[in-house]
Amino acid sequence: MPTVNRYVDISSVEKEAKKDYIDRHSPFVHCDSSATMNKAFTVKVKVGNEYVHPDDFDHYIAYVQLWNGETLLGQANFTPGTLGNMGGQVEVDFKIVPTKKKLKLTAMAYCTKHGLWESTLVEVAVSE
Repeated sequence: MPTVNRYVDISSVEKEAKKDYIDRHSPFVHCDSSATMNKAFTVKVKVGNEYVHPDDFDHYIAYVQLWNGETLLGQANFTPGTLGNMGGQVEVDFKIVPTKKKLKLTAMAYCTKHGLWESTLVEVAVSE
């Protein structure tokens, strides 16, 4: 089992290099706080909030996943050069259809050099 890295509030970190390292690898889940059952719902996953990630042949974000609890909802795979071999923030829009009363969303991102990173849990209330 690989080590899973998790986001740490970078405002509490003193060294700029450490802030950069944590932020640019961390996936962030962006969506509304409520959804309607059986209707399409958009969830954006963005890797990096303030800092950009490299897009080099040997150092890039290989995939982004969206999970609801222990259920994998979707995965987007990337190859080196997806961002034009320039630093950037990978963004993926997942369209999902809620079928239960609550979503417990987390995202995972895999960096080819620095491993697996997990987002903070985002809960979404689902109404009928």
